[in-house]
Amino acid sequence: MKLSIVVPVYNEEKTLRAILEKILAQPQEKEVILVDDGSTDGTREILKSLDHPKVRVFLHPENRGKGAALRTGFREAAGDIVIIQDADLEYNPDEYGVLVQPIEDGVADVVYGARFLGGPHRVLYFWHYCGNKLLTLITNVLFNINLNDMETCYKVFRREALQGVEIKSDRFGFEPEITAKMVKSGQRIYEVPISYFGRTYEEGKKITWRDGLAALYTLIRFRLFD
Repeated sequence: MKLSIVVPVYNEEKTLRAILEKILAQPQEKEVILVDDGSTDGTREILKSLDHPKVRVFLHPENRGKGAALRTGFREAAGDIVIIQDADLEYNPDEYGVLVQPIEDGVADVVYGARFLGGPHRVLYFWHYCGNKLLTLITNVLFNINLNDMETCYKVFRREALQGVEIKSDRFGFEPEITAKMVKSGQRIYEVPISYFGRTYEEGKKITWRDGLAALYTLIRFRLFD
């Protein structure tokens, strides 16, 4: 099955070449869709210099957020399976095989790579961990499911599961919104354990407590009103 790997990019000059090299080294048939969301640090110059038959680049004229970048990427995806891949080095493309296996086996429509199911991970921010667990708990309560990691980047979809799904969130509200819509549309969701090599704010981490509040609002919105 062909993979469409959608990579939202914003100011990742330091890691972009390394993550792209790791993605292209994977053995699966694939296309890589890089969506630059108004980078200002030299990322766009790297993207404009790329010349690879499996890589397509799309440039947003200004920063609109991760959700907006993923909307563009999903619209262009032509593979059987769509994988979200951040442009930093927190998530390891070597785990694509594990992530797509439930879909290839025909038992899942959506797979989440869960950071809290026993895979190796870098020890970092306690309150970020608490925030992730709280948002996941609220998701489980609102939608009567039993996820372990709603906020994970590694979300994998049969392309048909995304068809007809309109993503409204421009920023990090994408994570709860897509989760709500996958549950409400009856998709079969699986989780698999993954490794996680988180980075510090000094290393380029972008998500903040404000994004946590926005995620909470998004969960309630798409459970009760959408």
